[in-house]
Amino acid sequence: MVIPIVPKGVAHVPIPSVDSVEPIVFALQHNLSMLAFTSAIEPLRMANQLTGQTLYSWTTVSETGANVRCSNGIEIGIDSPLGETPPNARIFVCSGVEPELNSGQKTADWIRLQWRTGRTVGGLCTGAYTLARAGILSGRTFTLHWENIPPFRQHFPDLTPVEQLYAIDERIMTCGGGSAATDLFIKLIFERHGGELARAILNMCLHSVQRSETERQQSSTSATLGTRNEKLLSIIHHFETNLEEDIDLDELTDTLGVSRRQIERLFRTHLNTTPRRFLQDLRLYRARILLAETDMPVIDVAVACGYESAGNFSKRFRERFGISPHKFSTGQV
Repeated sequence: MVIPIVPKGVAHVPIPSVDSVEPIVFALQHNLSMLAFTSAIEPLRMANQLTGQTLYSWTTVSETGANVRCSNGIEIGIDSPLGETPPNARIFVCSGVEPELNSGQKTADWIRLQWRTGRTVGGLCTGAYTLARAGILSGRTFTLHWENIPPFRQHFPDLTPVEQLYAIDERIMTCGGGSAATDLFIKLIFERHGGELARAILNMCLHSVQRSETERQQSSTSATLGTRNEKLLSIIHHFETNLEEDIDLDELTDTLGVSRRQIERLFRTHLNTTPRRFLQDLRLYRARILLAETDMPVIDVAVACGYESAGNFSKRFRERFGISPHKFSTGQV
């Protein structure tokens, strides 16, 4: 049973009385991101509080009806197992770490049924894994947490996620998790109840601005590295988009119109490193993600990250992270 939640508060936003409550169903998976879940549900609570009305109701479900633990170890209560939902429900799969292990086929089949019978469905953080298993993402614009995009592409090579805060494609809604869930849900509240309520919720969340759908999840490379040097950023972009290739710095000089000496000077001056070391770090961090989030063999990860031999890859990985790639992928200490 759904219990109406209209907390008391000082701030108030008057809106016309609503004729119907919009039900939101959160399908929670083991190891879900608590930040993504709470960032989605709190704007709904605030909408009810600020208006003094039950604009939204929400329930939690899981495959078996058993409580689930977040990736931070906190247990969340579940209202019911997977089952019937209201015809006007919006249903969001909330996942987190190790989505390949935690996105069960039962939930995927249930999501597909909900979508085929007219519900709006979505994924928070890595919930897109379940939507992909459900077979409803082909030709759609969708997203998931940036860290999980490379392994997602390995699992679903025919699907192409976008690296943006959230995506709305008709009755499929996804977001990258974290505070991006707040942006998505304030967008939904704005569309149904207007700008005054949406702005009030932004203030309640201490969320300084409503970010647009297509904004990037990560800070720009220039902001992260603290440089706006266009030549250096072009080189780094080339590295990031060609990690699996054999990158020859001498060939790169012809492509970008800079000398080998200039390239080395740029990295030394702005990043205090060498181009090869920077490239190696990019490859090793990509490998770490693939080992953590996929079941790819070490040799396949090595090739996908630009290493010609598993031996050389294993040596570099152990030097960087203090553990062999095999032990890291199997969770050994």
